[in-house]
Amino acid sequence: MSNNLLFDPIKKHSTITDSVIVAFSGGKDSIVCLDLCYRYFKTVKAFFMYLVPGLEFQERMLRWYENKYNSEIIRLPHFEVSEFMKYGTFRNFDFEVPIITINDVYDYLRNETQIHWIAAGERCADSIVRNAMIKKSGSVDYKRGRFFPLAFWKKKDVMKYITLHKLYLSREQRELGFSFRSLAGRELKIIKDMYPDDYKKILELYPHAGAGVKRFEVYGK
Repeated sequence: MSNNLLFDPIKKHSTITDSVIVAFSGGKDSIVCLDLCYRYFKTVKAFFMYLVPGLEFQERMLRWYENKYNSEIIRLPHFEVSEFMKYGTFRNFDFEVPIITINDVYDYLRNETQIHWIAAGERCADSIVRNAMIKKSGSVDYKRGRFFPLAFWKKKDVMKYITLHKLYLSREQRELGFSFRSLAGRELKIIKDMYPDDYKKILELYPHAGAGVKRFEVYGK
């Protein structure tokens, strides 16, 4: 696909509004999505959802992008954390914790920023599910107030853009192939080896998560 066609979605989005919220994980797709939005929109607010607050390897990446765009990135718990807390994922359960959904997160952000449209890095090439979702709505999901600037990009397009514009791709992202996003043994093993102090912080919140790491170390899965 030509570069002109790759940029057609973001150009179209910029004719609909001059303000956008960006879902930013620090992964390669969200990095390019964020940079594109700063180039095409007048007002950009980014948000980052964490499993554990204040992990230094994530804060290092967030500070880099905050400095680059001279704008604070909103930090808030990932909506899945509510399920982890309520049902006891690698920790004791607490049935008093209310379940939060992604729509609750979106409602909160829209209320805080007074911006309706939310952009994210989903691509058709990610999976069958995302391909079907984007094929149905196009790069603009009017019903949900969502933009998909990278809808028709391939991984090679994303990596080429990151290299060309000298954007920061974190060490764990390069190792995992995606941003840190779960308590799976393989992911935590990489965090344990790369960032032992942050791994200790994770275990403070999820004290039984080390069992998955041990399983991965012994069985490789």
